[in-house]
Order: sequence, then C-alpha cells, then structure tokens
Amino acid sequence: MGKKRKHSETEAVAPSKKDDVAPERPTRTLLGWKDKSQVKGEMGDADLPKFRNKEKVLITCSRRINYRYRHLMLNLVSILPHCKKDNKVESKSTKGATLNELVELKNCSSCLFFECRKQKDLYLWMAKCPNGPSVKFLVSAVHTMEELKLTGNHLKGSRPLLTFSANFEKDAHWKLLKEMLLQIFGTPKDHYKIKPFYDHVFVFSIVDDHIWFRNYQISVPHNELDKIPRGGLEKMTLVEVGPRFCLNPIKIFGGSFGGPTLYENPFYVSPNQIRALEKKKKAGKYAKKVKAKTRRKMHEMSNALEPDEFADMWKEE
Repeated sequence: MGKKRKHSETEAVAPSKKDDVAPERPTRTLLGWKDKSQVKGEMGDADLPKFRNKEKVLITCSRRINYRYRHLMLNLVSILPHCKKDNKVESKSTKGATLNELVELKNCSSCLFFECRKQKDLYLWMAKCPNGPSVKFLVSAVHTMEELKLTGNHLKGSRPLLTFSANFEKDAHWKLLKEMLLQIFGTPKDHYKIKPFYDHVFVFSIVDDHIWFRNYQISVPHNELDKIPRGGLEKMTLVEVGPRFCLNPIKIFGGSFGGPTLYENPFYVSPNQIRALEKKKKAGKYAKKVKAKTRRKMHEMSNALEPDEFADMWKEE
C-alpha cells in the first residue's frame, strides 16, 4: 500500500477571486433601463426615443342601420387603414359606457359611432376616448363609392393628405373640430398596414356651417418610364373617388359620449321638426279644400236657382 499523504498536502490552493464585481442592474424607467439624464450624457439627444403616433380608431354602428349608411361605414373602413371594426352596438342611454369599454378592449384611442334613428336619420359620434371631447353630427347628402361610380382609383392602404378650408381657423369650435379630424383621419406614419405613398387627398371644407367631405385621387401624368418628368407636377390633376357626405355639428361635449356641453349649434333643426312642418303643410292643403267645399255649399244654399219653366215640357203624360 502506498503511503498516506499529509493533511497539509491535500489542501488545494483555492483560486484567488477577482476584485472586479459586475455592476448592479439599473432600475427600469419609461425610456428603458437607464435614467434619462444618463442617456442624454452618453448617447446625445439624437438617439432618444421619439414620439410615435399610435392612433387607432374604432368604427362601429347601431343596430337596425340602413343598408346605405352601412355601406358608407364600410367605405370609411376601407380608406382608413388604422381603424378597427366591431359588431353592432345597441343605441341606448348607456351606449357611452359600452363604447368606452369596447375602445379600451380594442386598444384604440378614438371612436366613430354611426347611430341610425327610425331607419332614416344618421348621426355620427366622433369621440376621443376615454377622456373626451366628443362631437355629435347629423350626416346628410350621403353618396357611397358603389353609388357614385366615379373614375378615381387610389391605392388601398396609402396615406392621405388632409386639407382644410381657411374658415376652420375662424372660431374656437371649428379649431377643435379640425384637430379632432386631423387626429382621427390622419393615418400614422409607421403603421404596419399602410403603403408608403401619398396618392389621395381628404378635403374638409365648411359651407353654410356644414363640413363637406370629399376624397380625391392625385393623378400625375408620366412617360413610359417610371420617372416623372421635370415640371410634371404642374400638370397634376385630382380625380374624385368617393364617398361623399356632409356633417352638421349638433353639440360638442367635454367628455367621451357625454359630459358638459362645450358648444351647441344654434342653427340646428332636427329632422323630426322638418317632417312635422311638412305634415302641417300637407294638412293645410286639405283644410283649404274642405273650407272651399263648405263655402261652395253655403253659396248654393243662399243663392238658390229659380225653377225652370221649360223643365217639364218634354215629359210624356
């Protein structure tokens, strides 16, 4: 047998630990793992995370909507690539809470709600959720893409240019409506569904205190090659695509689908009042006919005809 080794010889020499210790992991912030001041000092302002537009719009409608208004809603869905479509919602007094919950579930920040009453009148709710503001419009002069059959045909999913008439800067409520239209109808730059082209224009113009919407394709003439000739932009034309509609603002609310009234249109007349006046006019025509008939009878009774002396001349005896 071999000799046993001494205890001192069996002790292995432990490797010396390095003095370098891994730095502690920094606390996570909204801008990443580093503090904003450290990021500014190390990387500069150019590499800071920039603002990104994450606007998403929920488009839905009420039950018992007319087919024409449903086609208008589908036309808007086709020209807004950053929108999300949902099932129909019952238009009751509690529709605001239901729509706010739907917007939160769909991870959207705005909502376009088409509310149809009596299968005749179309109202459009345009709201920023969940804190507001929101606007209620009466939609009139509706013409869908299928109905118009226009020659314009822009690329589906491309980003639109938004143009506004000069009178949007006239009053405070028009400025608020312009900002809401910019945020809702303006497609985000880095959205995954859009095409990197500007080939159509959304036109919003105010005429007679109504907002008129038009959609035009930008048509630029070019040669057989795919390059636009110098000065070709001067020959650029606009071809209408559709749809068309007119928005009559009724009220602007401070909250989402309700809240304090910020603005009320003094020139607004509801469609029910217009129909009631038309019925009164028709009832007035009938009342005139009845009065004329009674006057004729009274005149005949007061001015009786004298008996005709030749009335019985040809009677056989």
